[in-house]
Amino acid sequence: MGTQPRIAARYGVTALFTALALSGCSTSTPPAPQTPSTPVSSPSSPAQICTSLVSYWAKETLKGSKWAGLDWEQKGLSNDQYAIHEEAVAAGRTEERTAGLDKALELIDRFVAQRCAEQNGATWSSENWRPPSPDG
Repeated sequence: MGTQPRIAARYGVTALFTALALSGCSTSTPPAPQTPSTPVSSPSSPAQICTSLVSYWAKETLKGSKWAGLDWEQKGLSNDQYAIHEEAVAAGRTEERTAGLDKALELIDRFVAQRCAEQNGATWSSENWRPPSPDG
């Protein structure tokens, strides 16, 4: 009976090394990470950044995604970007009623790109203060 634990331990160690080998773990140098053949471009101008950010959140709002209910600060929007967002969502909802969701999402992209370009990214109004509403 004294050899049974050693035999079981050997089987356990052998199984562990086999599992590591099959999973690709080794002591050799890891392979170099694969890089995409074409570089991924990211927005660089204020208007492009605005378009990417506002368009994303407007489409998420229109689709009713889980995170659509975040406020404008949580979404990283300036006051003016939020105004573009709200106008884009309203235009998207109108378009969705007449032409469907896909067309509404396309409209949002065009609308936001135009407004962000007109306002050069709409980033100058990033202050967190807004005047009190007349109601209270």
